[in-house]
Amino acid sequence: MEKKVYENNDFSEITTSLTYGTWRKQMGWKPLLITRAYDCYFEDSRGRKYLDFSSQLMCSNLGHANKRIIEAVNEQMKMVEYIQPSFATEIRAKVAMELKSILPNNLIKYFFGSSGTDANEAAIKIIRLFKKKEGKVKIISNYNSYHGSTMGSISLTGDFRRIAVDNVYSSAHIIHGPPPYCYRCPFKLKYPDCNLACADYLEYIIKNEGNVGGIFLEPVTGTNGVIIPPDGYLRRVREIASENGVVFVADEVMSGWGRTGEWFAVDNWGIRPDILTTAKGITGAHIPLSLVATNNEISEFFQDNYFAHGMTYEAHPVPLAAAYAAIREYKERNLIENSRELGKVLKKRLEEIKESHISVGDVRSIGLFGAVEIVKDRDKKTPFNSYQDKIYGNILMTDKVAKNAMENGVYISAWINHFIIAPPLIISRDELLHGLDIIDESLKISDMEVKK
Repeated sequence: MEKKVYENNDFSEITTSLTYGTWRKQMGWKPLLITRAYDCYFEDSRGRKYLDFSSQLMCSNLGHANKRIIEAVNEQMKMVEYIQPSFATEIRAKVAMELKSILPNNLIKYFFGSSGTDANEAAIKIIRLFKKKEGKVKIISNYNSYHGSTMGSISLTGDFRRIAVDNVYSSAHIIHGPPPYCYRCPFKLKYPDCNLACADYLEYIIKNEGNVGGIFLEPVTGTNGVIIPPDGYLRRVREIASENGVVFVADEVMSGWGRTGEWFAVDNWGIRPDILTTAKGITGAHIPLSLVATNNEISEFFQDNYFAHGMTYEAHPVPLAAAYAAIREYKERNLIENSRELGKVLKKRLEEIKESHISVGDVRSIGLFGAVEIVKDRDKKTPFNSYQDKIYGNILMTDKVAKNAMENGVYISAWINHFIIAPPLIISRDELLHGLDIIDESLKISDMEVKK
């Protein structure tokens, strides 16, 4: 085979030829070349500027090129750029102390990794080590969830990405339950008359399966549509877990760090999980870092039981420096409050958009975390596309809407039948309203399809 010669500036073609694009067929992938990112914006190689209305993959919570984080990383590189995790560092201790001030107060001991998926892998292992003597190896997760792409986390995942790798991974001892998806209730019921059947069904699973050691949930479902649980749901799940001796894990990889108008999504309902996992916003995505936070009972267990987990880059000092700077930014710039207040603006405007477009079936938001779900038929809630369309590389209606928004300078993350609105928490009211106005205009494309 003849070796291909590339032009020095053909970075997009080199990217497609020599690297993998994730969650896609590789043929036809033509990524836009990005050359600069700052504040709430990024620019392509043609000099076009885009408002980042989804914080990339819902992770750039502090916007791009945060000066405080950049300076902190540079300073840490000069002092201790790496030391293996059996040593202590000042920055590791400082981040741990900051976490005590912002996490639910029962979460007292921490493990630092590199990504959301490895945090969830660690949580799976911790549950099974903790429950080993009881023989409780099974873990419940929900459908319409995403917990990562590695073997354990993809097993927990309850969307098509798990199906796409069927027979490649092991799903042993993972059970999926119904999500609190009120717009498409799996029981065909309506809240509050449903009496939280979706939560009670989790207890039914525990009683009938036996040997259940953990319940693993996104408090607010992320990529699968910002599914916000109805009041009482998480409290009922917390009760079920406690009454049945089951570890309750809150996957806050996406919903944490002010995204929902509180430090963590569970704070909206005053819930204290036994384990909380997070990543993304912990450094504002400037450098990869993840966190597993555990309660006192679990931390005490490992005082005289072997903690059988670890990795080379555990508690790496450079991303920890980024995390420390990020936490100071969240606090000193009042960004949690900004998310909460601008979240009211987002919610109001999304309701107006829903009323204006026949293709909008539902809108959901909490803080600066929103979703617009589009449908062919409002009454029947008929979706435009299926997950098979995504796997086979067919053009989705959400792709068409997102493409139009992009052409008008606003980037949104599109999924199968919804797109996510999750701008950086530093966004201004005017920038937020501008982005929503562009989306309002772009939705005319899906409206036209409904009218055909």
